[in-house]
Amino acid sequence: MKTRNFKRVYVWELPVRIFHWLNALSITVLAVTGFIIADPPAILSNAEASEIYWFGTVRFIHFTAAYIFFLNMILRFYWSFVGNQFSSWRSFWPFNKKMWHNIKHVLKIDILLQNEKDPNLKDISVGHNSVAAISYVVLFVLAIIQIFTGFGLYADMSGWWLPKLFSWVVPFLGGDFATRMIHHASTWIFILFTLIHVYLVFYHDWLEGRGEVSSMFGGYKFVRAERLEQDKVDADAESAENDK
Repeated sequence: MKTRNFKRVYVWELPVRIFHWLNALSITVLAVTGFIIADPPAILSNAEASEIYWFGTVRFIHFTAAYIFFLNMILRFYWSFVGNQFSSWRSFWPFNKKMWHNIKHVLKIDILLQNEKDPNLKDISVGHNSVAAISYVVLFVLAIIQIFTGFGLYADMSGWWLPKLFSWVVPFLGGDFATRMIHHASTWIFILFTLIHVYLVFYHDWLEGRGEVSSMFGGYKFVRAERLEQDKVDADAESAENDK
């Protein structure tokens, strides 16, 4: 049996990990409270309305989570310009030959369930693989849609200037009903993505044994030493080419 030499590499910085878990928490809270707001259960009681203000509490939790989600997205967008190479916006840019090769490699593993015994070193991802990177770009666009439609629906009920900035969204989309349907459909896409995401993270952790799950807690992954050496060779070649 051929022995692989792995090295411990710091991939996910603390701000990226904080963003990930805040995002997961806020999306969960938003989904649960959003479904309750969309179809509230009938709770019969003879108590005064002021004593059973549960629906108002649900709305307050939903809106608080929405603000956290919004600010979290802004901070992640900022970190894509100041963070390391794995969190940089460049790692999500799909239009290069290397990324397309990696897409084929990932689809072969994820869709056809074929574990390559000796894959091309350049196809082994250190940070996000190319399919994940593209899916996160789509997810970011979806998050923008959720933010615009959510704050658009909230604008008429809020006295604060921030939601009021989105007051044009509802008229632009053709009214409350269309806006709510887009907001609701986007929530289901988030749920579907989450299920696939969790499955693939655990699947790759089992398949590759590189600490895929634990890396989002501690920041470290285990990467083949020859893969890192290949990156160094590529970087030196690119630097030499730029110096010409």
